[in-house]
Amino acid sequence: MSTATPRPSAPATSTGWSLGGITVHRVDEIELPRQTGPWLLPDATKGVLDQAPWLRPDFADAEAPRLASHSFAVRAGGLRIVVDTGIGNAKPRANPAWNGLDTDFLERLTAAGFPPESVDLVITTHLHTDHVGWNTRPAGDDWVPTFPNARYLTGRTEWDHWAAADLDPARAQMFRDSVHPVRDAGQYEPVAVPEQGPGVEVAPGVLLVPAAGHTPGQIAVELRGGDRRALITGDSIHHPVQLSHPHVSSCVDTDPAQAVRTRTRLLDALADTDALLLGTHFPHPTGGTVRREDGRYRLLAEPGTALPAAA
Repeated sequence: MSTATPRPSAPATSTGWSLGGITVHRVDEIELPRQTGPWLLPDATKGVLDQAPWLRPDFADAEAPRLASHSFAVRAGGLRIVVDTGIGNAKPRANPAWNGLDTDFLERLTAAGFPPESVDLVITTHLHTDHVGWNTRPAGDDWVPTFPNARYLTGRTEWDHWAAADLDPARAQMFRDSVHPVRDAGQYEPVAVPEQGPGVEVAPGVLLVPAAGHTPGQIAVELRGGDRRALITGDSIHHPVQLSHPHVSSCVDTDPAQAVRTRTRLLDALADTDALLLGTHFPHPTGGTVRREDGRYRLLAEPGTALPAAA
């Protein structure tokens, strides 16, 4: 277990969105350090940010993009679903900003009406460290599933890719403490998601859709409520600057060209509709609608409202 000094948690929030039959709560973990933006998105320079003045002040400061780590807690068809589980507490990590965290994430999740034992599904958009951390929690010297009654889903292509990969030490540690204990408990279920098509429905109105590029088998999550739909991005869109400049890539994309194609496809499908885009790493206000403007895309922010805790 890490003994690093814990980072303070982000302010609590009960922000959420109602789609008509489906509700989505944002559950904060931490705001990512300022240096994360220039490292992760090196082409998102001040000059690029200046070309999209709508990014400031919410999504960028004068020089750099802002990013955050959070989960989305979804209520659909009577099921409680958590999409991506962040960095997690007490985990030894090579990234100092992620090492040995001690946040109140589970208390926030519970306050939103999603105590861990009540969660039915955990959806992992891809198997990166900052998306699987709360998959498990410490129990003595072991790690056990945080959500003991949940099925954990991820894409079959994603699962198979990492199962065959030669893992570096940091990634191997992440799999040991955050993925393998869930697999060994029989709770991880890889889902075959075709590279093309409408996606695979895993709960009423909840679809896994292909979003490869950042990783070979990444998925995004589409929500189809009675009133409108929403798309939870995973890391297909790290930051709103990638709306105005879809060719801005992450430094850790496995296939940057594919990531650009995926991003453009998703944005084109959302543009000029009332569909809600929910960014997995977008800072507050997190969501909005996509509009075409002067040959580019932009985000019209739609801050969530206070939602009652799931009954």
